[in-house]
Amino acid sequence: MKMNSNEQNILSIDIGGTSIKTVLLDEYGNMLSDYLKSKTPDSATPKDIVEGIQELIKPIPNTFNRVSIGFPGYVKNGIVKTAPNLAKNKWDDVALAQRVADALDKPVRLVNDADQQGLGVVDGKGFEIVFTVGTGFGTALLFDGDLLPHLELAHFPISKEEDYDDYIGNKAFEKLGNERWNKRLKKVIETYKTVFNYDTLYIGGGNAKHIDFKLDSNIKLVSNRDGIKGGAKLWKLADKFNIFTVNPKV
Repeated sequence: MKMNSNEQNILSIDIGGTSIKTVLLDEYGNMLSDYLKSKTPDSATPKDIVEGIQELIKPIPNTFNRVSIGFPGYVKNGIVKTAPNLAKNKWDDVALAQRVADALDKPVRLVNDADQQGLGVVDGKGFEIVFTVGTGFGTALLFDGDLLPHLELAHFPISKEEDYDDYIGNKAFEKLGNERWNKRLKKVIETYKTVFNYDTLYIGGGNAKHIDFKLDSNIKLVSNRDGIKGGAKLWKLADKFNIFTVNPKV
């Protein structure tokens, strides 16, 4: 792929419970490097994630001046508040954006992974929702292409014993098998259709490839490769959307 030394380039990173992905983007979201990924360590700690990023990006030329990160949990102002599919009791109030900014010596914007994917895949018309069905269940809500405040809908109870993460995440897929998992996904889609009355629903994540039923015409399957392009849009958002930028310490 063509390399570009443009100072507006962005290193886009997608941290998942199963893998860490990265690619170099120009300011318009075009890929300027190979799409790389590596396995997320089991029960990954903050140190594991930062070291994993540093190792993964070694083949990527240092022609970027900013970094976008999608993270599988609730994030506020560059601080990780939850990380249900990574190491337990190691992620409370972790300044991950600062750690990565210092490690790479670049400014960082850190958001929920589904939010970043949403920015990469939506058409920007009306009310759009993004699902990620992978290790967990991620969601993002957008209106006319702008992010709405992030809601951790994965932790909304669906029964006395389970939230959506438990109900439709990868552990449920492995336990129930393809047929029963698809029935559950159908139920989730019907619930969201009724509650949100969305214009378009996008479904991505590693388990989206297992969907075996016909989807409505306003439901689209998307890939992680498409979603990671949202890292470019993350740097185009106006200040009113309160996307916090963390600069490396001098």
